[in-house]
Amino acid sequence: MATTSAILKKKKSVIFERWMNNQLQSEILRDDLMSNEDLRYQSEELIDILLANLTEDNMSDTAAMSLDPVIEILSGIAITRARQGFSPRETGAFVLGLKEAILDVLATDIKDNGKLFEESRKINRLMDNLSIISFETFIKGREEVILRQTDEIAEISTPVIQVWEGILALPIIGTLDSQRTQIVMENLLQQIVESGSSIAILDISGVPAVDSLVAQHLIKTISATRLMGAECIISGIRPEIAQTIVHLGINLSGVVTKATMASALSYAFANTNLTVKKISSENKKS
Repeated sequence: MATTSAILKKKKSVIFERWMNNQLQSEILRDDLMSNEDLRYQSEELIDILLANLTEDNMSDTAAMSLDPVIEILSGIAITRARQGFSPRETGAFVLGLKEAILDVLATDIKDNGKLFEESRKINRLMDNLSIISFETFIKGREEVILRQTDEIAEISTPVIQVWEGILALPIIGTLDSQRTQIVMENLLQQIVESGSSIAILDISGVPAVDSLVAQHLIKTISATRLMGAECIISGIRPEIAQTIVHLGINLSGVVTKATMASALSYAFANTNLTVKKISSENKKS
């Protein structure tokens, strides 16, 4: 009697076409994320590497090094699907669909029920393990996507703007935590060096609340700015934030604070000996 691995290699085209048909007819087919041609290529890549490396020994030992090429290809597929926007369920169904096609072929070719039961157990164990590996890799890939998006959002939400020669403004929107404080400081200090600015305005009108932790982060940023030789102004001090700062006993006496960005700009202009004048309509015509 032919071995199970030999049967599967001989029936590879049958397994592949059955697997593909099941995927194309599935309710969870995501042709909005992947074309049928790409799905066929991805499926063919996995079944080729799996059957090329499958032996009677590693069917019973899912940790065998001989399966490393299979795990490598499968991990690449899982990460790609995570980046494309597939769900964990859809990625798991991809591998489990192959298992179903393999078991269907075994049920047709192995007539001895005892042998079929034993070989089916091996295939179940092998494919379930591969499914777990794909799920774990998918989660890692999704975490990488989330971390990258978080970093990109943090960069976008902490822009340093040169509002005038020698004057920088940094509007802060959202909660200011340790990670964002580090990004704020790095961006601000870099711009101070590049522009040679002497005044930096931190606008916190978009910060929902100020607690002792947020205040500490602000003070760290102010201290770092001063070490670079620039003066720091905090604008956007709303009444409720002012009351919170007083209740918390936070000392900002050595820091210039303004209620609005406009007030902060006026102060900055005065400190840099700049005057902003309104031109009358008559002067514009002349």
